[in-house]
Amino acid sequence: MQKRFFLLAALFLLANFSVQAQTYQTLLKGGHLIDAKNNINKVMDVAIQDGKIAAIAVNIDPKLAKQVIDISGKYVTPGLIDIHGHVFAGTDPEGQLENGFSSLPADGFTFRVGVTTLVDCGDSGAETFELFKKNVIDKSQTRILAFLNISKKGMYGDENSLEQQNNSFFDPVMAADVAKHYSEYIVGFKVAHYHKSDWVAVDRTIEAGKIANKPIMVDFGGAIPRLSLEELFLRKMRPGDIFTHTYGQLIKTKETIVDLETKKLYPHVIEARKRGIIFDVGHGGGSFTFSQAIPATQQGFFPETISTDLHTGSMNSAMKDQLNVMSKFMAINMPLADVVKASTWAAAKAIKREELGHLSVGAIADVTVLNLREGKFGFYDVARFKKEGKNLLECEMTIKGGRVVYDLNAMSIPLTN
Repeated sequence: MQKRFFLLAALFLLANFSVQAQTYQTLLKGGHLIDAKNNINKVMDVAIQDGKIAAIAVNIDPKLAKQVIDISGKYVTPGLIDIHGHVFAGTDPEGQLENGFSSLPADGFTFRVGVTTLVDCGDSGAETFELFKKNVIDKSQTRILAFLNISKKGMYGDENSLEQQNNSFFDPVMAADVAKHYSEYIVGFKVAHYHKSDWVAVDRTIEAGKIANKPIMVDFGGAIPRLSLEELFLRKMRPGDIFTHTYGQLIKTKETIVDLETKKLYPHVIEARKRGIIFDVGHGGGSFTFSQAIPATQQGFFPETISTDLHTGSMNSAMKDQLNVMSKFMAINMPLADVVKASTWAAAKAIKREELGHLSVGAIADVTVLNLREGKFGFYDVARFKKEGKNLLECEMTIKGGRVVYDLNAMSIPLTN
């Protein structure tokens, strides 16, 4: 009887020691880690505990983890960040991108492609941000941030609507006050869809940015006669401001970054990058052409940030999703490590949220696990010009705040008989 008691006690102590020895909740084992902030591009194990990155090492003992997920042969990156999407989905038949049917519910389009953070790009304005926060931000699993539209009504109606064209709605003080009040969510200001040949919308957006000390994102074009990109880049925008739809080609209403005849980058575009202007993709349904992207990238002009311009008009066309756009840039010779950086660390810096976009010890455990498929894949642009590529990125698993939120092949689920 006494021997049995000591045996049971020993087993209890051994089991208790084993539980205590499990330092980590989850261990991602054997994946190839790409982390631009920490200059890592090699096979590394990643351990997670309490929603944070607990350890990064070449070999972490699996006995230290409660859950071990073998991801050998796959790539591990920080959770992807899409800095240009439209997710103020709603039911207003006239709203379109603001509380309407042209925007999309974020959770249906993010985790399955490795995106853990999405920045809504100007759907809401100073008068409508609270509704956006209540109906969308607060109810989404995806981390949703926002560029606040300089129009206090946001992107209500079509591009020619009163709300987007009447500069009496452009109130920089009101916009800055709302941005400062909701600084946890609002990362900057957006100017878009203004079709008059004057600088009122841009100037007032910059003024809001100065008051709130936040960057602006510029969606430029639509005016006849066209406004000057050289003026915008060198005398309007500030270092750290973001130019989206970089590789678009709307000849009548927007200047291009590449001369259509010589195929050379304009000097003011090169100078703008030197000044610190950030060039974003913002693919969308009509804002990416290979006729601009190929000659630009051949001259070394790759984007700082890769984004989708996600909405109902882009998701089923040439854009598709974040990983498709990333793969498209790989097809025009942007290295994988740079593509990942443009969708993680560079994006986090652009929106001044440097707690995101990396997997440093102590960082939020937003993690994306990717397959790099090899084969023959087709990509097309908004003009339906096709380019073939040898690789396609596919999301295997998405972890947000330490919790698996998407698992393509049930890798995190124990096998049962």
